[in-house]
Amino acid sequence: MNESLRLKDQPANERPRERLVARGPDALSHAELIAILLRTGLKGVNVVQVGQNLLRQFGSLNALAGASVDEVRKIPGIGRDKAATLVAAFALARRMEQERREDSPVLDNPATVVGFMRESNRLRPVEAFQALLLNTRKRLIRAVDIADGTLDTILVHPREVFRAAIVANAAGIVLVHNHPSGDPTPSEADIKVTRDLIRAGQLLKIEVVDHIVIGQATAERTKDYSSLRELGYFYA
Repeated sequence: MNESLRLKDQPANERPRERLVARGPDALSHAELIAILLRTGLKGVNVVQVGQNLLRQFGSLNALAGASVDEVRKIPGIGRDKAATLVAAFALARRMEQERREDSPVLDNPATVVGFMRESNRLRPVEAFQALLLNTRKRLIRAVDIADGTLDTILVHPREVFRAAIVANAAGIVLVHNHPSGDPTPSEADIKVTRDLIRAGQLLKIEVVDHIVIGQATAERTKDYSSLRELGYFYA
């Protein structure tokens, strides 16, 4: 994007609002998302540059999110109405986060974990490895897809598992994957991966709470899952 041009003089497919519609918000920078809220810049400075100036002045998105209307409107190109729009947007984001935390399930035992994950894993044709990121009270922060495998193998690296946990400031993780065969008995590879991740978590001070393997119940097997912690694999 040529940021020296006024937005209305740029090709339509380079403007933040049009790019958001076409490609989604993750395709835009912080400054471009702010620009959509501000709508207009000022003479000689387009609205994306105003967004960049805001971020530069406050130093980070978090610092900007905590600013008052009076603090925000000190930036050239930001009047009372634009400042109020930004403050309102950040306030809504905080309320959404609070609402999400209050509504998040507590995943403190295998049955609860399986109840939460069963439906999304029930019809997967291949193994899928997921990490449930938990706060200190074992409430779900988010579920993260780590890897998909073939019918009988899956590749998991501690770096991929714990990167998401570190970013989310998670206190613990529950590992979950499915066995498309229906038999939830953990394989030797499942056990090895679990122990590798437990050791990595100990170094990072992020607890691996459990590793759940989801399968299917049968007349002979009433439980459709296995917990590696319950089976004793968390204890050397």
